[in-house]
Amino acid sequence: MGTTIVDLAKADPDMEIVALCDRGDPIEPAILHSNVVIDFSHADAIEEICRVALQHRQALVIGTTGHSAAQRRTIEKAAESLPIVFASNFSVGVNVLFWLTRKAAELLGRDFDLEIVEMHHRLKRDAPSGTAKTLAEILKEVRKFEKIHHGREGMVDERSKDEIGIHSIRGGDVVGDHTVIFAGSGERLELTHRANSRETFARGALRAAQWILGKPAGLYSMQDVLGL
Repeated sequence: MGTTIVDLAKADPDMEIVALCDRGDPIEPAILHSNVVIDFSHADAIEEICRVALQHRQALVIGTTGHSAAQRRTIEKAAESLPIVFASNFSVGVNVLFWLTRKAAELLGRDFDLEIVEMHHRLKRDAPSGTAKTLAEILKEVRKFEKIHHGREGMVDERSKDEIGIHSIRGGDVVGDHTVIFAGSGERLELTHRANSRETFARGALRAAQWILGKPAGLYSMQDVLGL
């Protein structure tokens, strides 16, 4: 991802890569002459990235996935003082999938069972993917709303309706496939996004880096960038 982002940025006359950091490289010297930092590294690097960004008042675009709860709190805390775009997936298509998933869950209601299937290349370390987790969070938010709206007495099978299955497949060189399945009685709706190139994620990250400049402190999503 880092290589793809650099290649695309070099081809854009409105962008300049002022520094590159790989594993083990010091972050602080690289950040001194930048306006925004893009992080596609490893979850364990986030404490140092946030520390240096806070010290030098740098906006952040974070595309790394697999953060622990404590690491996510580090990002949320930094966002109290810095503008940060934090997304599990920077693809425009995937973020439309997030929007459609929420709408479908709201319209179909609690009578449909929910399943998520995701497939990535054999070298992807985290499973389920960050995108699959985001899809599950969206579905859970909608079901939580339904509980409040309908009340517990309106839930026919509370346990089964609260369960969202996530199925992770690893193999080959698949960039990223995600399908949300709404399985009802006598019918099934499936929403699918397939990424064929990493460029779609890199272009989204660069779009977010341009968008975040000048924004007030806060934790933003790619849907904020796209105005969804």
